[in-house]
Amino acid sequence: MSELFGSDAYAPREVAQRVESVGVAKARMATLALLMLGVLAGAFIGLGALFFVIVKSDASLGFAAGQVLGGVVFSLGLLLVVVAGAELFTGNNLLAMAWADGKISSAELLRNWALVCAANFVGAAGLALLVFASGHTDMNDGAIGRTVVKIALAKQALPAWEAFFRGALCNVLVCMAVWMAMAGRSVVDKAVAIVFPISAFVAAGFEHSIANMYLMPLAWLVQLSNGLTPGQAAVTWVGMASNLLPVIAGNLLGGSVLVGLAYHVIYRRGQGSPPG
Repeated sequence: MSELFGSDAYAPREVAQRVESVGVAKARMATLALLMLGVLAGAFIGLGALFFVIVKSDASLGFAAGQVLGGVVFSLGLLLVVVAGAELFTGNNLLAMAWADGKISSAELLRNWALVCAANFVGAAGLALLVFASGHTDMNDGAIGRTVVKIALAKQALPAWEAFFRGALCNVLVCMAVWMAMAGRSVVDKAVAIVFPISAFVAAGFEHSIANMYLMPLAWLVQLSNGLTPGQAAVTWVGMASNLLPVIAGNLLGGSVLVGLAYHVIYRRGQGSPPG
């Protein structure tokens, strides 16, 4: 098909094989390397969220312009993960393909997801601490800090079922961005493949667990430093958990089932042994 349309990108069937092969390597990566790359990915996604907040703190932008432009700049996070190299929990949900084809065991799959998710949190929350210490949230007469708190409070107030489905929709787009980036042969190819799905999920207000691991701790630090105004809701660690747990579950559904297992059935089913 790629020859028919004059494209040098990998064909979808080739992408499926590449995703599966990469999944095997990721599942068997040494623990220290996996954790370090996970910390980097959390920080990278945090940098994308930082960029997004700068756009959203500009009150002169209309709703659509702010959402779309914010989504475009948020793409920095996944670009860093894919091009520079890092281990991101939401992207690694595609390991479900290698698991379904019997190339990795259930224990290897769960080990990767658990270690990478924990390392992503360390990287994202660690970046939040560094950003806060830098005084970044005081920019634009404090609008950056106020915007972070506003975003975090909205996330904390989401009903669990809504957070779950926003998480699922988010990771469909994130994993499609990773999938299409795997089809590219150059950095430009990968950048083009990433920007549109990522900007779409951000503009639509869907929920990315790792981005929330940056935004919510940063908002907590801002409130801790500035204090609460009368009647203002507080960002709390319990509130963070009430958002992160359903969002992580939704991310898992969207990435592993709606993308990974769907493409496994289409392109790879019957070519491996049953999962362990």
